[in-house]
Amino acid sequence: MLTTISPTKPVVLPHFVLVTDCTVIVPTYNEAENIGQLIPRILEHDRFRVLVVDDGSPDGTGELVAEMAHNEPRIGLLRRPGKLGLGSAYIAGFQRALAEGAEFIFEMDADFSHDPGYLPGLLAAAEAGADLVLGSRYVAGGGTTDWGPGRQLISRGGNLYAGLILGLPVADATGGFRCYRRQVLERLDLSRIRSNGYGFQVEMVYRVLQAGFTIREVPIIFPDRRVGRSKMSRRIVLEALINVWKLRFGRI
Repeated sequence: MLTTISPTKPVVLPHFVLVTDCTVIVPTYNEAENIGQLIPRILEHDRFRVLVVDDGSPDGTGELVAEMAHNEPRIGLLRRPGKLGLGSAYIAGFQRALAEGAEFIFEMDADFSHDPGYLPGLLAAAEAGADLVLGSRYVAGGGTTDWGPGRQLISRGGNLYAGLILGLPVADATGGFRCYRRQVLERLDLSRIRSNGYGFQVEMVYRVLQAGFTIREVPIIFPDRRVGRSKMSRRIVLEALINVWKLRFGRI
């Protein structure tokens, strides 16, 4: 005789929740040719979401990101009325990411000079205990490609200059591919950050060290941008040179 056994308790299937505790901040100005390809590469990693901070790009970058975000909750967009500067874009992005609960907050460029494939490595170093992880061009295994002698001189010279004046124990303080643990950005007074060009990266390293946090560098290969024009200018370089001395003497 066939006996049917009815379960006394309901069968509960395992429920898997997608954890997205990593926010990648990408500042943009006229990056429509790159951003549509970059965002899917970042989102290949399940724990990551993207926050684009667009400074009123006239080429439609903001509109493109808004369209992509319509059906993808892991894409965020912060639109600003015009070119307000790299540093202020990152500060605004940090504040939004913290408010949304991110545990690990990343910086990267929109032009594919920062390969999204390095993101898990930066995260692994942060999870291993580093408070700030720098994607470094100037440690063993790192490097640059497609750069002329002039750009090499400016980049390496800038790092040497900042390192000597500020006593920075890192090889690549000017790079913009990095990961912060949440506690670092919560501890720092972001309203004190004054550099708004590429000197912003140097100032953040300096502030992190001043606050007693640990920094680790992991090697990356940094190619030249795929398309579009570099945002580097003489004014940005001059600001960085001056602000290093202001930091040294506590003027900012």
